[in-house]
Amino acid sequence: MAITSYLLQGPRVVIRHVRRQDYDELTALAQESAEMLRRWLGARENTVEAFESYLERFEQPTHEGFVICRRDAGTIVGGININNIVKGTLQSGTLGYTSYASTTGRGYMTEGLRLVVQLAFGPLELHRLEANIQPDNTSSLNLAKRLGFQREGYSTAFQYINGEWRDHERWAITAETARTAAQLTN
Repeated sequence: MAITSYLLQGPRVVIRHVRRQDYDELTALAQESAEMLRRWLGARENTVEAFESYLERFEQPTHEGFVICRRDAGTIVGGININNIVKGTLQSGTLGYTSYASTTGRGYMTEGLRLVVQLAFGPLELHRLEANIQPDNTSSLNLAKRLGFQREGYSTAFQYINGEWRDHERWAITAETARTAAQLTN
C-alpha cells in the first residue's frame, strides 16, 4: 500500500491533494450521488479525459484541489477546491466543495472544510475565502454559517447550471474571522 501524505488531520478526517489514483473512487462516488448533486452542480462528465482536465487545473498556482478522507479507513467523503487564487494585495480564493450521498449528515464536510480553511489561512497565506452558494441549498448555507462565513451579498445570474443562469449568495471569511471562530469553538 502506498504511503499517503496528509496535509492536515482532524479527529475523524484528513485532507490531502486530489490525485490521479482517485479517479475510480471519485467516479463511483459521483455516480452514486448524481441525483443529489445534479441540482447544484449540473450533469458532470465522468471520463478519464474530463478527470485529467480537472487535475491539470491544480498544476496552476491559481487552483488547489483536495479530498477529505475518513481518518480510520482512508476512503474519500468529500472534495474541496480553492479556485481563482489571487496573491498580492488580495490574497484570496473561491471555494468549491461537494459531499457524497453515502456520507452526508455525519459532519465530515464541516470538519474537512475547517481543515482546508486552516490550510488556506496558514501555509497558503491567503487572507480571504469566498463561497458562492445557491439560495435554496440550505445544507451548504448552514455549513458556511457553522464555520463562521458571513453573508456579503447576492449575485444574480451568477453561474450557468442545468441550462439556466442561477443566482447565488456570496459568503466569505477572513483569516481574522476564522481565528475568532476557532477560539470560540475551543
